Amino acid sequence: MKALVLAGGSGTRLRPITHTSAKQLVPVANKPVLFYGLESIAAAGIREVGLVVGDTQAEIEAAVGDGSAFGLEVTYLRQQAPLGLAHGVLIARDYLGDEDFVMYLGDNFVVGGIGDIVARFARERPAAQIMLTRVGDPRQFGVAELDGRGRVIGLEEKPARPKSDLALVGVYLFSPAVHAAVAELKPSWRGELEITDALQWLLEAGLRVESSVITGYWKDTGNVTDMLEVNRMVLERLDPGMSGQVDEASELIGRVLVEPGAVVERSRLVGPAIIGAGAVIRDSYIGPYTSIGADCAITGSEIEYSIVLPRASIAGVGRIESSLIGHDVEVTPAPNTPRAHRLVLGDHSKVQISS
Repeated sequence: MKALVLAGGSGTRLRPITHTSAKQLVPVANKPVLFYGLESIAAAGIREVGLVVGDTQAEIEAAVGDGSAFGLEVTYLRQQAPLGLAHGVLIARDYLGDEDFVMYLGDNFVVGGIGDIVARFARERPAAQIMLTRVGDPRQFGVAELDGRGRVIGLEEKPARPKSDLALVGVYLFSPAVHAAVAELKPSWRGELEITDALQWLLEAGLRVESSVITGYWKDTGNVTDMLEVNRMVLERLDPGMSGQVDEASELIGRVLVEPGAVVERSRLVGPAIIGAGAVIRDSYIGPYTSIGADCAITGSEIEYSIVLPRASIAGVGRIESSLIGHDVEVTPAPNTPRAHRLVLGDHSKVQISS
């Protein structure tokens, strides 16, 4: 079996971070989201991976390389535009050949790996195997309808009137039969080739589409709120460690990981939290569920429930919460001048100001 990992999306919901970075490389607990998926694929015993990439190919290729760091053999497949999940299958046709494959969305996070569902697929041999989870608002997802015996009888992408609350999780397993389905698809109302339409085609052709309703944790990390929630969940499992330097005037409470080269002085760190390699924390408070990236500098500030990407600098700021702070960002107090807001914002930014 091969794997097809989709990492060609533009990440509009994570702007302005994704104006300069691939959304699949935004870190969770100081490790890119994409890496968790690649590790799950390797743990399931799969070795050959086709990685579908778009405009951020150079950045993703620099991070993943040839895949050997994960025990994988990675082949890069260029997608000229993000035209839907089924379009990713379409452009990978020659690479996939006539082999079974697992399709994994590169910005999705699934706790517990995919080993069990891969084994079940190999044992039962349906045309397709999908994972489902119950969600509060299924209108935002692909939705599956099951009959009284739990069999899949229909699928629809982002329906206005969902027939169930069962959303498709971003992991799919396919036999080569899916290629015939994809070849017949027409763009949806969104202008994309929908994988839900391909699954529906398989059903209408009389082929089996099996499902598993998962109760474990799954998130599409496409927006800041979900990124922070996944970061929280991963940090809950953090193994504490002390490879950096922490002075006697500092206090570490709970599960805190201080990576090599990091320096903590006159500060209070409350876990779960991770301080990246080479970071400097001085006269500051780092609260629970916070990931500080490599080579950051936090001075005279408080930050909690946040992700700070590498080389960011935060100095003299009273308190920051629930934030995603990008690479090489500088955050400082405003000058003590007549009350006003001075902003430099990227395209599509969203700002909340308390006046």
